Amino acid sequence: MKQDERGSCSILVTGSSGTIGTRLCERLMDDGHVVAGVDLQRNPWNADVEAITVRGELRDPSLKQLEKLPFIPDLVVHLAAHARVYELVKDPARAQENVALTFNILEYCRRKGIRKLIFASSREVYGNSSTIVHKEEDVRITGCESPYSASKVAGEAMAHAYWGCYGIEPVILRFSNVYGCYDSSDRVIPLFIRKTLANKPLTVYGKDKILDFTYIDDAVSGINLTIDRFEHVAGDTFNIASGQGTQLLDIARMIQDALGGTNEIFTEDNRPGEVVRYIADISKARRLLHYNPKVPIEKGLAVAVEWYSQYASRAKSKKEPA
Repeated sequence: MKQDERGSCSILVTGSSGTIGTRLCERLMDDGHVVAGVDLQRNPWNADVEAITVRGELRDPSLKQLEKLPFIPDLVVHLAAHARVYELVKDPARAQENVALTFNILEYCRRKGIRKLIFASSREVYGNSSTIVHKEEDVRITGCESPYSASKVAGEAMAHAYWGCYGIEPVILRFSNVYGCYDSSDRVIPLFIRKTLANKPLTVYGKDKILDFTYIDDAVSGINLTIDRFEHVAGDTFNIASGQGTQLLDIARMIQDALGGTNEIFTEDNRPGEVVRYIADISKARRLLHYNPKVPIEKGLAVAVEWYSQYASRAKSKKEPA
């Protein structure tokens, strides 16, 4: 990887307008890297990140928009994907698009001679099993619970195929329930915060569901450490999460308590395609990446509630007449 005296390199971030992408671009620029992003959507969160983002349709195999980049990157961080599990259960064609996005980015790397790729995978690849704490080697194709999880398994396989055939070195990072800021989607934490602010009822799918929630800065730290140590970990796979499990019902109650909400909480059965119990074994990331998540769920939720409350207030003030 070409680096200057500061250890910086040129990096392309796909999905740069998303939750992880926005925060990652902020950190990379602060660290002195040369950064460009590509996203189909405008970045609503940070004007500086928007300024370095190219509008690009990654489903287009030509990726002609990437010809507008001011440099050929040393490394690509591929975050772009349809990432809402249940939405892909309802519309599995989006899973096919996830595979196409990854294939197109790998082809871009092959054409441009880019040899370093970080691929954002997911805890969904572990599926449901009798195990609750999962190591990296626990993935089985037969464990795919949804089209989304299958698209991530396929992406991991494709990345390794391009390593074997074309020398493009991948590192696979499996994220889990990243939260904290920069997210207006219906992911569970921002959704619960918005509904509690509006005094609307919360629906918890799976009263016994337990998941590993990862604060955004810890997730981005995992990517930054991978970039810094890429030469030592190329070809490897890591869980990037908190290493702690929290029941989804407790998440709803903690958000309600933090906001002083009185809205009702209902429970329903787990929906098709969803992983029910997952805690990441992060010992490998600790050992090889020196990854050390710093934000426990109680602290992270408090910060997230404050951020989204302020965001809601700003959005409301913009709509009100002067």
